[in-house]
Amino acid sequence: MKIIALAGNPNVGKSTVFNALTGLHQHTGNWPGKTVSNASGCFAYHNINYKIYDLPGTYSLIAHSQEEEVARDFICFNKYDLVIVICDAVCLERNLNLVLQTLEITDKVIVCVNLLDEAKKKKIKIDLDKLSQILGVPVVGTSARSKNGLNKLLDKLENKEFNSYKICYSEKLETTIANLVAKLNGKTRNLDPRWIAINLINFNKDLYQKITDYLNCDLLENKEIKNEIILIKKELNFNVKDEIVNTIVKKSEEISKEVVSFENKNYNLKNQTIDRIITSKIWAIPTMLVMLFCIFWLTIKGANYPSNLLFDMFSYIEQYLTRFLEFLNSPDWLIGILMSGIYRVLTWVIAVMLPPMAIFFPLFTLLEDLGFLPRIAFNLDGVFKKCCACGKQALTMCMGFGCNAVGVSGARIIDSPRERLIAILTNVFVPCNGRFPTMITIITIFFVGINSKNTFLSVLILTLVILLGFVLTFLVSYFLSKTILKGIPSSFTLELPPYRRPQFGKVIIRSIFDRTIFVLGRAITIAIPAGALIWILGNININNLPILNHIANFLDPFAKAIGLDGVILLSFILGFPANEIVIPIMLMIYLSTGQLIEFESLESLSQILINNGWTIITAICMLVFSLCHFPCSTTCLTIKKETGSIKWTILSFLLPTIIGIILCFIINQIANLL
Repeated sequence: MKIIALAGNPNVGKSTVFNALTGLHQHTGNWPGKTVSNASGCFAYHNINYKIYDLPGTYSLIAHSQEEEVARDFICFNKYDLVIVICDAVCLERNLNLVLQTLEITDKVIVCVNLLDEAKKKKIKIDLDKLSQILGVPVVGTSARSKNGLNKLLDKLENKEFNSYKICYSEKLETTIANLVAKLNGKTRNLDPRWIAINLINFNKDLYQKITDYLNCDLLENKEIKNEIILIKKELNFNVKDEIVNTIVKKSEEISKEVVSFENKNYNLKNQTIDRIITSKIWAIPTMLVMLFCIFWLTIKGANYPSNLLFDMFSYIEQYLTRFLEFLNSPDWLIGILMSGIYRVLTWVIAVMLPPMAIFFPLFTLLEDLGFLPRIAFNLDGVFKKCCACGKQALTMCMGFGCNAVGVSGARIIDSPRERLIAILTNVFVPCNGRFPTMITIITIFFVGINSKNTFLSVLILTLVILLGFVLTFLVSYFLSKTILKGIPSSFTLELPPYRRPQFGKVIIRSIFDRTIFVLGRAITIAIPAGALIWILGNININNLPILNHIANFLDPFAKAIGLDGVILLSFILGFPANEIVIPIMLMIYLSTGQLIEFESLESLSQILINNGWTIITAICMLVFSLCHFPCSTTCLTIKKETGSIKWTILSFLLPTIIGIILCFIINQIANLL
């Protein structure tokens, strides 16, 4: 079986090529020792079996992030037969940087110039034959979305003639490289000695350690090599890294000018016009807020009907399952735990979580495909830098709206470990879909009016609550960066890709399988034991009072001090497995039903809350605590997995909770004074 590595910049259609070649024969996991996910797949062509690895999207092999490190290490040190580098025909010049860096490591390269259909629309012409002559490797043009050109790409897999292009640096640097290559002769196994020489001159501790591990020897222990390096550092009077980067960029520009021609000189005028609005100092933030508002409105409006259908379906199934257990003469306590406990919590979580996630995640992924999300990071980069954090945190915040666990795992895109931790610890201040139902219910009852059908006003107030979450994210990020996570904000390369027509089929599949099912699966795992525990606590009586009520009474004095009551606080604690069940648990305790119940109407729920002492201050504190409290169990598990630390997981639990308690206490005390 032949091994192929698939490399390329982000947003060049690399995954589309991968999916087209492998079909359903794919596997997704993590790279060994990394949180970065990988995809591999198999296919056969001309009776030859191939295994292809879809490497993380990277702009450079000069690694600054885990994704770039994974791509670099695979190309440098893994055994493979071929590297296919995918380029974007619309912006070939930028993509050639990665091609030239790859050619320095191996000459077994095929360049696939993808998105020719988009280039044609923009009247961009690329001389593929001339590009192949310059680079000395096969070059194939494709439009992977419509599968045009993929057969030509497959035909080139059997190519055995490579005479790849090598970058020529300044005369002084080339002389030093040649001298060092002579000293390395026979000591680099199957690694390119020229590439080793360049990286010894442009010393990178991490990469050097990888080279040492691969060769099973320390090259600098060789006196000739060590003395040559010392001599080179004395003789070179310029920054080697700058020289290398500048030369690669310059060569990419030169090659691009030779092979690319533009029929329409103003082909990107449309993108620039849109960007003048979306990235402007005046309109950027309002545009983002309007976009956010629209997504929430669509999610909330669209989720109601399917949620009700799921509730009805699960209720119908529950009747027959209960009858079946009764037919088996199962004891009442077993039926209670299984049906009123586990089944109801489980189905409640599914009915409340699934519809909004099934709407939000595709909408979010569509914005990603359109090219809008990188512009959000661009717009908020300045604010995050003032907080000594990273602009990419804006992207993880957006992911958190669907689910905080997804936002936490999305923090992998942040290169700096310090800034990644800040993003993880503050992601909970972005309310997820699980908290929306509670917030919307409280907003409707106490701020909009039960009989009002003004969804617009509900979403507007919800957006204001979310803006408070944004402000807290900035403030807490600043606090962390000045205390336990001190540091200087890092710079990062951010691509503003051209606006593209989204691939709707791919968007739906990716959002459902990679995000919705992932999150729902983890929530279900925790909901099962939680359902049993809640039923037990609600049905075992001490002095004619359920254990739940005893715990609520114990918490009541503290909860009253922060504008809540013991029942509300206990509901949040028991809602740790999933925020969706907070209100059902409240009703269960208030009414002493011993099982989760769905409220018949907002009117009946409103009356229950008012009868149990709720006021407008209680509602405000409830909204604030919904925004600022510990992350759910799924998010905590994800934080533990991403950080590998119990300490950071505990801090992520305590930090928002303490802030929520302080804010609620201040609100309640001000209300009492007034």
